[in-house]
Order: sequence, then C-alpha cells, then structure tokens
Amino acid sequence: MPISAVDTISLAFQHTRRQLFQPFRFGQWARLALVGLLAGEMGGGNFNLPSNFNIPKDTNSSHQFLSTPFPHIDPAILGTVIAIAIIAGLIFMVVMTYISSVMRFILFDSVLTKQCHIRQGWSRRQDPGWKFFLWQIGFMLVMLLAMSVFIGLPALYAYTHGWFSAPDRHVMGLILGGIAMFCVVVVFCIAVAVVHVFTKDFVVPQMALEGIDAIEGWRRLWPMVQAEKSGYVIYALMKIVLAIGAGIAIGIVSVILGLIIAVPVIGAIIAAAAAGGPGFSWNVFTITAAIVGGCILFALFFFLVALITVPAIVFFPAYSMYFFAPRYRALSLALYPPAPGAVMGAPPPDLPPAPQPAF
Repeated sequence: MPISAVDTISLAFQHTRRQLFQPFRFGQWARLALVGLLAGEMGGGNFNLPSNFNIPKDTNSSHQFLSTPFPHIDPAILGTVIAIAIIAGLIFMVVMTYISSVMRFILFDSVLTKQCHIRQGWSRRQDPGWKFFLWQIGFMLVMLLAMSVFIGLPALYAYTHGWFSAPDRHVMGLILGGIAMFCVVVVFCIAVAVVHVFTKDFVVPQMALEGIDAIEGWRRLWPMVQAEKSGYVIYALMKIVLAIGAGIAIGIVSVILGLIIAVPVIGAIIAAAAAGGPGFSWNVFTITAAIVGGCILFALFFFLVALITVPAIVFFPAYSMYFFAPRYRALSLALYPPAPGAVMGAPPPDLPPAPQPAF
C-alpha cells in the first residue's frame, strides 16, 4: 500500500537534514536559496511593521526631507513613462515566468540528487522548462478569462438591469448576487491553487523524467487521483497545514530581518537629506538613484529571506517526491536507485539509508 501523506513527513524531514546538514555546505545552501527564490518555492510572510514600533528620528531633518519639492512632470511625459513601465512590467513578468519554469526543474534535480548545479541544470532543462513555461502562460490566460467571466457577466447583468443605478430597489438581489459571486470566486481560487500545486508536485516529475508536456502529465495524473481520492485530499490538507506553519515561522524571521535592514537605511536616507540642506531636491538623478538603490535593497532582502527559507525550499519538494514515488515508478527508481546486483522489480525500502544521485 502506498505511503500516506502523514508518514511522508518524516521521510521529507530526514531527506532535508541529510541534504543540508550532513555535511553543511554553504555554497549549496546559497545556490538552493537562489533556485528556490527564482522557482517561487519560498514561504510567505507578513512584512508589515508592528503598530507600536517607532523609528528614532530627528524631527527637523525628517520634516525637511519630506517637504522637499517634487518636480513638476509634463502629463504627456508621465503618460509615456507609465506606458513604458506597464510594457516593461509585462515583459519582466514573461521573462521571470520562463526563468521560474526552468528553475523548477533545476530545483527538482537538486532535491532528487542532493546536488545543486545551476549552470549545468540550466543547459540541460531548457526543453522541459519551455514546455512548463507554455503551460504556465496558457494556465494564466485561462484563469484570467475564467475570472473575468465569473465576475464580468454578473456585473454586466446587474448593470444592464439597473441594479447599480438604483441599488435601494435591488438590495436583496445585490446581497444574494454578491454572496453567490463570492462563493464562486472562492471555489475557483481553491481549484486554481490545487491545480497549481499538483502540477508542480506531480506533473513536473513526469515532465522531468519522461520528457512529456504538462497536458500529457495531467492526463496520466488524473486517473491516479481518481483511484486514490482520499490519499491526495489528505496530501493537499497536510500541504496546507505545513505551509501555514512554515509561513508563520518564516514570516516572523523575515519581519525581524526587514527591521534590521530598514531602520539603518531609513536613518541613512534622512541623514543624507539633512546633510544636503537646502540644496537637496528631487530630480531625475536623485529619483533614479533612489529607485536603483531600492531595487538593490529589495533584491538583497529577498535573497537573505531565501537563505532563511532553504530548509523549506528543500523540504516541500522532498515531501511531494516521497509521497508520489510509490505511485509513480519512474520517480521511485530515481529516488531509490537499485544497488549493484539488486533484483530488478523488488519494492523500494521504506527509507533508504542515503539515496544516491540518479544523474
């Protein structure tokens, strides 16, 4: 009988401990942080400052900094800048989606083999990365189209029937319609989340080991899910519980790290503005410097957070592998490579002493 989602937790913990601490290698730790950051495998957190936190400040200096005149910008130039920013943002999103698609397979290989090699993985995983990229773009477009239908059609119906122009005469319809729309959106978001998680946990291994595309991977996965509904439901629930626990822990540490970085940076900015005196003003150069400096600080902050989340970056892919391996023979053979002279077809052990690299 395949191992349960609950029993898989201990296997994933042991795998994480072996990969990261037996022995500890900072180079691998840093590479895994970068791969996890770009693959989108980091844990979430709330980065808001506590309400009772006060930053020491010089009232006169901060007032002078905040009252520095902002330059007048021609509306035509502002519109052009906004249009360029939107186009650049879309291009950046597409590029980062492609990078994350390839990095997803590099992360899979890194956890499977306990060795993280970014350069070799980038060259070797272009084909499955491209297929996964196409899946992600198509899935995103379908999701946006479905969301626009779920929200747009009811809103259009309410608008054409005068519900918005005379809301006092359609209170019950607006309330019931809002509740129904909210329920539909919640169910849709849950379905999207499940498809996303199952794709990266169960379809990506098939793409990595057999070279198929995501649609074919789902065609093979769906009968497995139907044959063992309770097992996959428990897996999804356990994944939620584990993600919440990891997110809370990582969030607390991230807030502390953010304060450590933010307090001296804000103090340095205020001090620099005060030292500049009346000669300081916002212009193209100061605004550009502030944007570049902010981007560098954000990149540094997220990389430091990624370093903190490396155990989670390894644990969650390992958790999905150990759960899926007894249900998918190709992954089982890769995760538990047979020893020399072993009888082919023998079932893999419950816990190998140290899985060897399969590549």
